[in-house]
Amino acid sequence: MIRKPIHVSLVVFPECDPSIVYGVFDTLWAAGRFMDIGQGVPPNAPLFEPRIVTAKPGPLQLVTGVSILPQDSVADIAHTDVVFVPNVMVGTRRDLQALDRSLLDWITRMHKGGAQLFAACGGSLVLAEAGLLDGHEATTHWSYAPLFRQHYPNVKLHADRILVQSGRGHSIVCSGGASAWQDLALMLISRHGGVEEAIRMSKLFLYQWHRDGQLPFASMIQNVNHGDAAVLRCQTWLAQNYERADVVTRMVKQSGLPKRTFDRRFRAATGYSPLAYVQTLRIEEAKQVLERGSVPVDAVGREVGYADAASFRRLFRRLAGMSPGDYRRKFQVPAFVARPTPERRPAPRRSVKRPPPRAGRVEATG
Repeated sequence: MIRKPIHVSLVVFPECDPSIVYGVFDTLWAAGRFMDIGQGVPPNAPLFEPRIVTAKPGPLQLVTGVSILPQDSVADIAHTDVVFVPNVMVGTRRDLQALDRSLLDWITRMHKGGAQLFAACGGSLVLAEAGLLDGHEATTHWSYAPLFRQHYPNVKLHADRILVQSGRGHSIVCSGGASAWQDLALMLISRHGGVEEAIRMSKLFLYQWHRDGQLPFASMIQNVNHGDAAVLRCQTWLAQNYERADVVTRMVKQSGLPKRTFDRRFRAATGYSPLAYVQTLRIEEAKQVLERGSVPVDAVGREVGYADAASFRRLFRRLAGMSPGDYRRKFQVPAFVARPTPERRPAPRRSVKRPPPRAGRVEATG
């Protein structure tokens, strides 16, 4: 008996970028089909039936300018097994409110009808805007975390994690940023095709699980548009003086405010306590040094303000999710990329020795 493929609806908004849409589609389309690619083995039964779904029929231009031709519109689908929401590129509350309400309503109806929800990267913002994550846990791209927390306070966000399962029977799964859709697709394959099939697909497409979470990839998002002049003055000063000792005390003096008032206003403006802000800024600077050169780790710690090497290493691991040495190995550009290929210079022209002129012969000049 041939099992019916799992119907997966990749719901596409105009705000989507095409890389995740096509990446997920190709991965799910291949699952179960090839036993030994390149070995002449005929295709096996497909595990999934992925379909690209939009609000209306016809080509849809995405945010990157690429047009996509959907296979279905929401009016064509009364039931689906899985709704997969790719990334949406948004930056403000207005962008979120502009998301197509007919697609949000359709996703909600499909979930109520039993569909599992898988959201990649900013796709979790779509689920949150639809109200499907209220009271649940989620993750998203680390750069979306401030926007997410500001507008969806009823969702417990784990911005450091790659995958978060929530909902009844773990029917909602979110993944973190960018290429974390690969982890999400492999989890979907594992659920319906088994671990071995997920491993096989990871080998076929050269996917790797992001076991270290999102912390190694995250960068500090500095809020400088908060309107608090005293805090902004301290942020500006700190950017040039973060390695100094007693830097928080110096910031309080810079602000001219009582310490308790400064602490309250600094957290309200930036989202960090003053100490956490300093620590995060220092580790961000350390990351950049580690990415660019071969300075010993302890020297990097001293450069950003930590004389105690052990304290620096502990703090780095807590904020970056891995040791400084592991971070360097993961993110430093390989030597064959960093070292430019020497230009081929033309071979020097040989100087031809000419015989001396014979007697009575006049050499031509000019």
